[in-house]
Amino acid sequence: MYLARYRGKRDTLLQTGATMKTDWYKLSATRVLEQLGSDSSRGLPGDEARRRLAQYGSNQLVEKAGRNRAEIIREQLSGVLTILLLIAVLISAALGDWLEALVILIIVAVNAILGYTQEYKAEQSMAALKRMSVPKVRVRRGGHVQEVSAVELVPGDVVILETGNVVPADGRVTQSVNLCADEAALTGESEPVEKDPELVYETERPMGDRRNILYSGTIISRGRGEFAVTETGMHTELGRIASMIQGVGQEQTPLQLRLDRLGRVLAHAALVLVAVIVIVGLLRGEALEELLLTAVSLAVAAVPEALTAVVTIALSLGAQRMLKRRALIRKLAAVETLGSVTVICSDKTGTLTLNRMTVTILDIADHAFELVQAQDEPGFELVPLTNPPTPGTQPTLDLLLMAGALCNDATLSPDEGHPGRYRIVGDPTEGALVMAAAFAGLRKDDLDSAFPRVAEVPFDSVRKRMTTLNRLPQSREALPASLTPVWERRIDPVAPPYVAFTKGALDGLLSIASEVWVEGRAESLDDAWRARITAAHDRMAGRGMRVLGMGLRTWDRPPDETTEKSLERNLMMLGLFGMIDPPRPEVREAVLECRSAGIRPVMITGDHPLTARHIAQQIGISDNDRFLTGQELERMSAEELAEAARDVSVFARVSPEHKLRLIDAYQKQKNVVSMTGDGVNDAPALKKADIGVAMGVTGTDVAKGAADMVLLDDNFATIVAAVEEGRVIYDNIRRFIKYLLTCNSSEIAVMLLGPILGMPLPLLPLQILWMNLVTDGAPALALGVEPAEKNVMKRPPYSATESIFGRGMVQFILGIGAAMSVISIVSAWKLWRLSDPAWQTVLFTTLVFCQLAVALEARSEKESLVGIGLLKNRPMVFALVLTVVLQLAVVYTPAGQRIFDTVAMPLRDLALSVSMAIIVLVIIEVWKAIMRRGLRLR
Repeated sequence: MYLARYRGKRDTLLQTGATMKTDWYKLSATRVLEQLGSDSSRGLPGDEARRRLAQYGSNQLVEKAGRNRAEIIREQLSGVLTILLLIAVLISAALGDWLEALVILIIVAVNAILGYTQEYKAEQSMAALKRMSVPKVRVRRGGHVQEVSAVELVPGDVVILETGNVVPADGRVTQSVNLCADEAALTGESEPVEKDPELVYETERPMGDRRNILYSGTIISRGRGEFAVTETGMHTELGRIASMIQGVGQEQTPLQLRLDRLGRVLAHAALVLVAVIVIVGLLRGEALEELLLTAVSLAVAAVPEALTAVVTIALSLGAQRMLKRRALIRKLAAVETLGSVTVICSDKTGTLTLNRMTVTILDIADHAFELVQAQDEPGFELVPLTNPPTPGTQPTLDLLLMAGALCNDATLSPDEGHPGRYRIVGDPTEGALVMAAAFAGLRKDDLDSAFPRVAEVPFDSVRKRMTTLNRLPQSREALPASLTPVWERRIDPVAPPYVAFTKGALDGLLSIASEVWVEGRAESLDDAWRARITAAHDRMAGRGMRVLGMGLRTWDRPPDETTEKSLERNLMMLGLFGMIDPPRPEVREAVLECRSAGIRPVMITGDHPLTARHIAQQIGISDNDRFLTGQELERMSAEELAEAARDVSVFARVSPEHKLRLIDAYQKQKNVVSMTGDGVNDAPALKKADIGVAMGVTGTDVAKGAADMVLLDDNFATIVAAVEEGRVIYDNIRRFIKYLLTCNSSEIAVMLLGPILGMPLPLLPLQILWMNLVTDGAPALALGVEPAEKNVMKRPPYSATESIFGRGMVQFILGIGAAMSVISIVSAWKLWRLSDPAWQTVLFTTLVFCQLAVALEARSEKESLVGIGLLKNRPMVFALVLTVVLQLAVVYTPAGQRIFDTVAMPLRDLALSVSMAIIVLVIIEVWKAIMRRGLRLR
């Protein structure tokens, strides 16, 4: 009947069923099966399944081709500066200057190789998504249970699942026995979601609240059940995320944009310079070939060939330093981008929190305690939240923790990767109770041995509780040594032989309880006590916690029937557990450091809004009660969303699309946005953000593949350390750009000013190339490893739209460059007038020494050389010594004199060159002093 009705509307439903989104969660399981033309007991006939497979295609993710090796290499060679250098190579080769052509070509090649090596594996997101597919699944077809490949599933298939299975497609739950799914990687929900086939929703629900739907790529954490496949392949929620990852374009980083702008400026300057040199030279009667060679040399000086290589090397060194601080850089340009970040959008589960349900509140009668657990060693501290402890408090707490561990199917297992530590095996909520007991010295295995379970009533979704019947030891000698202190504090010196422990939702427990345990005695559970217990529950729930109640009943002998009706009645309320996925201990300090650095942290999560708000307030992301949910975001226009993004710092129950909209809103406000996350649901946002940061330990392969940076320790504080490193790198890039362009502008000014004053060309082409290689080499690289200045994390980030020449750099380049050129010409003027052949060597050497003085001073924009310390940057000291030795070799060795057309300088001329460099040093110190004074007056 179903199949005939289904085929009757094939043209309307079947052809669009996977593309026209149906709100399956609003339909009953019967109605879903009817619309799909399937049957819960028989599934699809084999021929119908084959026909649908041909129509819908395989249940797998379609991968869009990523960048190949040739495309990555082409990207490395397409920058404006690189193109200019390649043009200079061609011109130099055409003029016969093969040495210069070869040197520039080597620099371009090194830069391309470094960039290619770093970025070759950047396109791995889709491959990781495809690996999440399940190879084999059990499915009903033609009335029989068959095992088929997951890629052969089609809409209408009925799939059978049990604990540990990965869900192979999206679908509507049709049967469930305690079925729970771990959806953290997809929705951000830290707690497994219980699935109920009887639920039918009448209103819109976010993905994390659809408790009658299963999603591809999630994991069955408990129970068993069946579901009808409604969406396959790219039409699943996982497929939609895959489409979004492929649809997100790769944005240029702030550094790439700045270097492109710089390249265009220098390109125009180089063209003007060539024209001026050639015209002036021709008017003076210089040979055209010599003029062209000199013009090209100066053009190369205007476009410093070392710049792209030095930037790439600085980024690579920064990436290595970040790796030592547990941050793995996947895309080289991301190193500098971190320094410009103004907004950090962070997922909650596993990023800001431990991704581990943890008992944080114990409530017994009139007493509530915060349980502060140690992270690396056993034990905890109980901090009273309400009334101070009384003599009856400790035994009741012991009994509550024992009950939580005994009425429990989770266990502690040794962690093979961390000797001496343990991990939870089983349901995360039950694991939290076992862990809380273990921190109190109550080991689950010891408790099970001393209090063996003789019967149980398993948890189910209707009762929402579980009961175990345990036999108590009747002597102290029967106890393990670890439980002796607890035995001495037990509730009754002569305990009954059997006790039933019941845990579950509070409303269900209160309905079957008649007493409450109060400081060592039982009292009647009257309306006043019910109200006080309910109020305690509501306080914890209002803080976003999951609350479990615990009750017990003693027995002189086991009941004849161990059923819910016999065991779950006349309970004595023992207490409440408040559980939450707690924040990482280091996160609050990291958030405060972000704020002091002018960076705004924002929480964007798929988890419950109350939980998100509570965590955000704990760690300092939010100082108010405001939050927005995905449903509210859905109704907002782009303008309303942009306005909300300015004020609200907590966004909960959001989908991957909402994350993309939020990041887009921040980017349109001229923010540089970082997004951190670990789940599949975070991958599109990680790729969309200016800097995507994935968790290395708990993160999925998909998240890591989409990210620019991976945190190897899942530590939010590592992001802050990486931001600091990024700021240092950008500062260093500015330092050596300032240094390179100041030196090159001095060379250009000398070449223009000399002929204007009647001198011949002051520098030969090979001398210009030598200065570009020597002074632009080691000293520039040394500036790339300059340590951080004191205020690097005490100031707001610089704007991503700021010109790389901003904050007075142009004035410095032109002013100091002009001063150096004048000083160099003055040093050689008298010798030239006397026709001394050493005049050009003196000018050449003076300019080299003056450039080394600039290298020393470029280490800080405002601090004096005394303030930053001469020996703090040891590579700079080595670079200066090396450059001086090489320059002296050019001047005083026969080979150097022959190649560079120099002459040996008398000692007085060498002293003159050094003196002129010291004058440049003094001029820059005065410049900085004026800047510091201006800064203080502002």
